[in-house]
Amino acid sequence: MTLTLSGLSKTYGDFELGPIDLEISNEVFCVLGPSGSGKSTLLSLLAGTADPNRGSLAVDGRSMSGLPPEARRIGLVFQDGALFPHLSARENVEYASENPEYVSELTRLLAIEDVLDRRPANLSGGERQRVALARTLASEPDVLLLDEPLSSLDEPISRRLRGDLDRLFETLDVPVVYVTHDQRTATALADRIAILRDGAVAQVGTPTDVLEHPASRFVAEFTGNENVFEIRIGTDENGRHGHVGNTALRSEGESGALPWLDSPSAVSAVTVCVHPSRIDFREISSSEKPAYQIPVIVERWLHENDTYRVFARVAGGPVLTATMSRMAFERLEFSRGEETTATIPVDSIHVLERVTR
Repeated sequence: MTLTLSGLSKTYGDFELGPIDLEISNEVFCVLGPSGSGKSTLLSLLAGTADPNRGSLAVDGRSMSGLPPEARRIGLVFQDGALFPHLSARENVEYASENPEYVSELTRLLAIEDVLDRRPANLSGGERQRVALARTLASEPDVLLLDEPLSSLDEPISRRLRGDLDRLFETLDVPVVYVTHDQRTATALADRIAILRDGAVAQVGTPTDVLEHPASRFVAEFTGNENVFEIRIGTDENGRHGHVGNTALRSEGESGALPWLDSPSAVSAVTVCVHPSRIDFREISSSEKPAYQIPVIVERWLHENDTYRVFARVAGGPVLTATMSRMAFERLEFSRGEETTATIPVDSIHVLERVTR
């Protein structure tokens, strides 16, 4: 199956979504964006609860124009599940299908066999979402839409359900459009991610591409990349080099090289980003990939569940943020105010903006 959006647009007062051109095949396609970016409007257009002002929507070449939601074969799982409160979990699922074998397969796949005789009010949040998924899938949709299905759940339940969803999506052979504000969910589940901003698509790509090679400063900062800073480009007897604050960039085996910058002689400064997961605090050997070694002072750190976020300042320059596992952090035995070395792989530097000479 292929979901095709061609010039799809919708206007509400001063807000306009689109035009959007996308082709979504049998994959998990996550849509991220801040509040008011157009995520809910896009979902409404796909589901058929709103009509576009311009453009078209088709599933495997079959136009959705003018079709009511019930005729589109597009399934939607709501944030709260939207189960029928007077029906049991079993009756909710069976309501959408006349195939008892498929219903049995779904209840087993989603591990809800033990709660089928309960009504929604007697289900936990995670159980309600599993039942809602089973009911939607029981109708055998050509496209599956999910509207923030984990947003109301506690983190331990969300983590478990992310694992369940990942296994479920591997069994499906339809486009899955997953709208969420949770970047952890998007990066865990998505084959591709779309970032929306003010009704426009700011970037589409794999989770790795979007996180490590953002198309703009907005995408970098929105996806949690705190390391957005300026590198000044200069010249000395060793050729072109860069400065971060008062520190000259020098890499093992590539002194003065700027392989991440095209035509460095024409540029006086660049704004770059480096994903926090790519910064380390250790000396490297000449046999490893080229990396810049930058003296820093450790200012503070945050213990965030199973990871640490470390903040270290470059002399006369920015504060760099690094994320690392608990084991890696404890091995370093940091103290506040400690002088150490931040290691930044040369290939992890992504240029966002250039200032020409």
